[in-house]
Amino acid sequence: MSAICVVVHCVKPYKKIMNFEILYTFVLATFALAISPGPDNIYVLMQSIANGKKYGLVTVAGLITGCLVHTTLVAFGVSILIKQSDSLFFMIKLFGAAYLFFLAYKVWKSSASIQFSEATVHKKSLRKLFKQGFIMNVLNPKVSIFFLAFFPGFLFSNTLTNVTQFYILGFLFMIVSFLVFGLIAIMAGYISDYIKGNSKVGVFLKWMQIIVFIGIGVFILFSEK
Repeated sequence: MSAICVVVHCVKPYKKIMNFEILYTFVLATFALAISPGPDNIYVLMQSIANGKKYGLVTVAGLITGCLVHTTLVAFGVSILIKQSDSLFFMIKLFGAAYLFFLAYKVWKSSASIQFSEATVHKKSLRKLFKQGFIMNVLNPKVSIFFLAFFPGFLFSNTLTNVTQFYILGFLFMIVSFLVFGLIAIMAGYISDYIKGNSKVGVFLKWMQIIVFIGIGVFILFSEK
C-alpha cells in the first residue's frame, strides 16, 4: 500500500511539469506544416528525383540542422521578452496569430498548381548538399519569424524554464520535419508521379495549408501563458 502511495505521489507532480495535450497539438501542427508543399520540401523532392534518395536525405539533414540556429535565437530572445512583461507576451501572441493569418491569405492568393523542374537541379557532392541545405535555412529570416510566431503559443509547462521549453519544441519540430521530409526523399519518384497525374492534389494541399495556418493562429491567439 505504501509503495502505491509513493508511486502516486511521484506521478502527480510529474504530470504538472508538462502539458502533454499541448505537445501533442504541437506535433500534429508541425506534421501538417511539414507535409504541406513549400520551397523546402519541393527542394528535397527535386534533389531526390534528380540525384537519388541518399542526396535527398542529406539535403534534409542540412535543412533540419539549420533549425537549431533559429530555435536558439527565438528561445533566448522571446524568453527575455516573456519575463519582462505579460503585455509583451500578449503582443507576441497577436503578432504570431496575425502572421499565420497572413500566411493563410498568401496561400489563398497563390496558384494551386505545384511546379517543379528536374532540369534546374544540378548534381552536387553530399557535403555540398548538406552545407547548402544548412545555409538555405540559417540565412532565411522567414524561418526565425515563423518560429517566433509559432512557438510561444505552445509553451507547455509552469515549472520548466522558457528556454528549455523552446528547445524541446525546437527538437520536436526538427524530429517531425526530418521524418516527413525524409519520407518525401525516399518516396520522391512515387510522389512526383502522383502529383503529375492528379491535378486535384494541388487544390487539396492548398486548402489544407490554409486551414492549418488559420487553426494554429486561432490556437495561439487563445493560448495562455
